[in-house]
Amino acid sequence: MSFTWKGVFPALTTKFTNQDELDLPLFNKNLQTQIAAGVNGIILGGTLGEASVLTNNEKETLVKFAIEKAEGKVPVILNIAEGSTKAALQAASDAKKWSAAGLMLLPPMRYKSDHRETVTYFQTIASSTDLPIMIYNNPVDYKIEVTLEMFAELVNYKNINAIKESTREISNVTKMLNAFGDRFKILCGVDTLAMEELIMGAHGWVAGLVCAFPAETVAIYKLVKAERYEEALKIYRWFMPLLELDLHSKLVQYIKLAETKTGIGSEDVRAPRLTLIGEERERVLKIIENGIASKPTLPDYLSIKL
Repeated sequence: MSFTWKGVFPALTTKFTNQDELDLPLFNKNLQTQIAAGVNGIILGGTLGEASVLTNNEKETLVKFAIEKAEGKVPVILNIAEGSTKAALQAASDAKKWSAAGLMLLPPMRYKSDHRETVTYFQTIASSTDLPIMIYNNPVDYKIEVTLEMFAELVNYKNINAIKESTREISNVTKMLNAFGDRFKILCGVDTLAMEELIMGAHGWVAGLVCAFPAETVAIYKLVKAERYEEALKIYRWFMPLLELDLHSKLVQYIKLAETKTGIGSEDVRAPRLTLIGEERERVLKIIENGIASKPTLPDYLSIKL
């Protein structure tokens, strides 16, 4: 399906049963809540999706199931995070075969490629498919920065048309817009910087805590883009302690705990991850419960026309 890289794109968690199998009914419950809240697309197989421990058959099942249940209301995007160009090419081919609408593409995993290798990797994959591609730029976690100079070499690849901006440098939004205008859509990939980057001109938000709080996330996006900043800021300030859960190495466990408390998920994760216990669980649970207890009343954000 045709779509634009604008709005809120949840990086969905993968739901498991306590028998370590895909929990498709629970996944669909969360998916339908996201769609009802007004998200603009969904991303499968990211860090939050525990993609590194999913089999290829499970990825296929998730993509096809999500497409079926979304009923054309939102595009289904598949993340590619592979250690070799060969594996990434196969993943892109599979995504096309499974009818995914687009790709989120990380630099090579496990090897710190240099400028030439990184650009060649992106060019090779982009040349192999006609699916729209969003480059995921996260040097903090994945050690490779996709620089302005690299994007200059990718301009002619028309299906590379967006960036998930996770450098933690808000000024990169301005730098990208100054260098390339509207050529690349910019989506904030760091929950705790989302409002700031949207105000600076980012086109969207690849969100994490949206998995548990979809309405609040979409409300912030739409209010900011409608320049109703005071209303957005009230929600954003309430949200911040929860958004900070996205910055931890255990973001999957933290966000799944939040999903459980809002009734649209479970705590089940796949080993080597383990569910939270003890003081850590109580500390995170307190943040979540405090947030739920103090949730602000949302305006009629779905009626906002952008």
